[in-house]
Amino acid sequence: MKYDIKDIKLAEKGRLRIEWAAKDMPVLRGIKERFRKEKPLKGIRLAACLHVTTETANLMDTLAAGGAQVHLCASNPLSTQDDVAASLVKHFKIPTFAIKGEDNKTYYKHMGQCLSVMPNITMDDGADLVSTVHKEKKDLIKNMLGGTEETTTGVIRLKAMAADGVLKYPIIAVNDAYTKYLFDNRYGTGQSTLDGVLRATNRLLAGSVLVVCGYGWCGKGVAMRAKGMGARVVVTEIDPLKALEAVLDGFSVMPLENAAPDADIFITVTGDINVISEKAFRKMKDGAIIANSGHFNVEIDIPALKKLSKATRQIRDFVEEHTLRNGNRVYLLGDGRLINLAAAEGHPSQVMDMSFANQALSAEYMAKNHKKLSKTVYPVPCEIDQEIARLKLAGMGIKIDKLTAEQKKYLQSWEMGT
Repeated sequence: MKYDIKDIKLAEKGRLRIEWAAKDMPVLRGIKERFRKEKPLKGIRLAACLHVTTETANLMDTLAAGGAQVHLCASNPLSTQDDVAASLVKHFKIPTFAIKGEDNKTYYKHMGQCLSVMPNITMDDGADLVSTVHKEKKDLIKNMLGGTEETTTGVIRLKAMAADGVLKYPIIAVNDAYTKYLFDNRYGTGQSTLDGVLRATNRLLAGSVLVVCGYGWCGKGVAMRAKGMGARVVVTEIDPLKALEAVLDGFSVMPLENAAPDADIFITVTGDINVISEKAFRKMKDGAIIANSGHFNVEIDIPALKKLSKATRQIRDFVEEHTLRNGNRVYLLGDGRLINLAAAEGHPSQVMDMSFANQALSAEYMAKNHKKLSKTVYPVPCEIDQEIARLKLAGMGIKIDKLTAEQKKYLQSWEMGT
């Protein structure tokens, strides 16, 4: 079995951490038990480009239990947990190509090694696999049944491909499932982003001015959690509806340039490029901290920051100090990459349970229904979303009401008025 990881000797530590995560993933665990019996992915070759974490390991185990031949590579150079990668190879026998801190050349080499399985299904977090197949490995397209996409950034890229007519196989937008974005993006990103910032800096949030760039579901989560820890939260937005929502949620809203002089911490969660740029850097006060929790590190204009700096040094793990020409020091966290995975452990397993249940069931759906699908981006089928929510509630020991026959009839009729 081919693989490329940091150190196979880390496997036992990784195995125990994977087991720890599994205990809080009852939905995925139930799917794995069914998959083991039914083998719905038997004969399917699956290439996955995801963050190599304990939760991802449990997803890979579930897919393999369903009969899939799985290859895994990292979707971010800094998100890999090396002990997990080692355990995936040693204990789960899954070819894994991921090393924390790998350079871009290695990152794309690993992607190529992952695609060597000649996949029928791709599973992406950021659409890099799909992009690579369409640009550089078009010969693999003939084998493709379809794919799935985990994150907002990836869905944006894939919808752009579909709109341009260049997408060559169907994709299910796992990110857009209610049981993904309402919980993973909001509660997962909200908690894990601040976890990463605090682990990297050990700063007190209470009383700090924290700017959240973008008020999508991830931004809502970060803002909510920061407010709960006592920060004075400012939201920046380009969408008037989201800006209005942030105001009514109790946050200050203003342009980034207006917020920059007073802010202690900046966090980007937009999915767009150069959100924090040279103009903002010039206005930041001494000691400002910048972090990103969007998928790619393009949200912060790092080349512009380096150009403005007269000195740079690594002052703590995942904290790079930039001394600007005006004498102010600006601190970039985690090379501008996903701070929740660069400096922390990513989302809690309780929330990834739903996200990865969506991945597993969407892969099953694609395997069974690909002949009916066009070359475009599809939402997760409603019945899958509903079933995951039902199973999650059951796993939490929570019961809910059901409609009576009378209530169902009332909702379906138009005759019964006031």
